[in-house]
Amino acid sequence: MIFLRSIRAAMIFLTRIPVGGFPYSRKEWAWSSAHFPLVGALLGAATGLVFAVARPVGALAAGVLAMGASMLLTGGFHEDGLADTSDALGGAFDRDKLRAILKDSRVGTYGAAALCVSIGGRAALAAALADRSLVAIVAAFAVIGSTARVGPVWQMVVLPYATDQGAKSRDVTRAGRTQALVATLWAFAGCAIAVMMGTFTWTRLLAMVAAQVVVTIVTGYRYLVRLGGIAGDFLGATEQLCELAGLAVLVYGAAR
Repeated sequence: MIFLRSIRAAMIFLTRIPVGGFPYSRKEWAWSSAHFPLVGALLGAATGLVFAVARPVGALAAGVLAMGASMLLTGGFHEDGLADTSDALGGAFDRDKLRAILKDSRVGTYGAAALCVSIGGRAALAAALADRSLVAIVAAFAVIGSTARVGPVWQMVVLPYATDQGAKSRDVTRAGRTQALVATLWAFAGCAIAVMMGTFTWTRLLAMVAAQVVVTIVTGYRYLVRLGGIAGDFLGATEQLCELAGLAVLVYGAAR
């Protein structure tokens, strides 16, 4: 029951989809992070389906609509983290100022620029996949949505938290290496299914994962140096950058 209810908890934490089930125990919240890649795969598949259906209006327009659908499902959860992280790391010169900017709900120049790069970049990269089959497009978005959420889970487990957390977030961050390993297995299962369906090769998927690992390590090191650890917004930023890196590798591989 904890396993199944923690999947619902993960859906509630990452999305605006009303799956109910309240109240959740602290252990169920702690296990929810293990299923972030599964939720990411479902979100990615839905985003890919929107993109595929909207292709007749133009590849780039379909990409923008798909990004809009993704943010509608998540409430812009990860985009908000990217914007706050960019403002904080770009506008602060000490840790106290960095924490203050993270708490500020307003979006500054760095945050706005980062959102343009993230949303526009992902839409443009998605457009490059417009000639693929419906199955291949949905599989690509599902795989990206899944693997991009593994890095933040590992950062949450390995790196210390350096900011105050809300009650729900505090319980989610109680996850350990077991939850991170389960998250990794979810992503691996998604990749294996994509390979068995014939939509991707292991070589391309391993290259995509390698790029996301590099993003996770580099951003984690940067967070540690600048703040002494992570914040919730940092995890959202890592996810967005992993999506960009993953899409870029898939598109590059498709173009060769």
